[in-house]
Amino acid sequence: MAASISDIRLLLKVKSLPKSAESRRVFITGGTGYIGSSLIPILIERGHRVRVLVRPGSKAKLPAACEVVSGNALDANTYRHLIRPSDTFIHLVGVPHPSPAKAAEFRAVDLVSAREAIAACAELGMRHFIYLSVAHPAPLSMMKDYIAVRAECEGMIQERHLNSTILRPWYVLGPGHRWPYLLLPFYKASEWLPFTRAAALRLGLVTLDELILALIEAVESPVQGIRIVGVPEIRCAGLKLSPEGIRKSA
Repeated sequence: MAASISDIRLLLKVKSLPKSAESRRVFITGGTGYIGSSLIPILIERGHRVRVLVRPGSKAKLPAACEVVSGNALDANTYRHLIRPSDTFIHLVGVPHPSPAKAAEFRAVDLVSAREAIAACAELGMRHFIYLSVAHPAPLSMMKDYIAVRAECEGMIQERHLNSTILRPWYVLGPGHRWPYLLLPFYKASEWLPFTRAAALRLGLVTLDELILALIEAVESPVQGIRIVGVPEIRCAGLKLSPEGIRKSA
């Protein structure tokens, strides 16, 4: 799998950071997508053991250093027995390039896959469940179906009492996802105005690198209960993994 310039830059940055004292066993669904394909090499570089659920035919998209298992993310019966001995489960399954026209797909893919993963992890007593949600509430009614499904999934996590980290980005800037850079001046202005500041920060843009580092931090900092990681926290994740950030948290 050829690495992009962005992936190489992030990998070099991560190499400069102190490694976690404890290696995790991580099970990932949705690992061949936009976020997962960048996350997996970083997890491996950090010394974690990674097992990825894929559909048959997707193995070539993954690094050789990770373990690949086959199953259907929409049916936990096809992969429940493959989750252990993992102690951390990352759920990244989602319809690519969300839009208002994909409301039915959100319920058929995003909702069903999350429901299956949450139920399986609850049954197994998973130590830490990491879920990629979306920032909400949001005033954009055109994305209400997408937000509703993610909020429903968060509700299922709470109902099953999983120890979980829920990340809530809004839009993730990266390769093939750069057009919102045009909105940066608007965001900066909104963050300065008292009556728009809270919404602008909650619905701010994050980079793919920032989100990957936030996911790494979540993996390396398991939580008891539920931890919500919003846009401001996602933007700061790299600082927490730095030597200075580690000393402050010690």
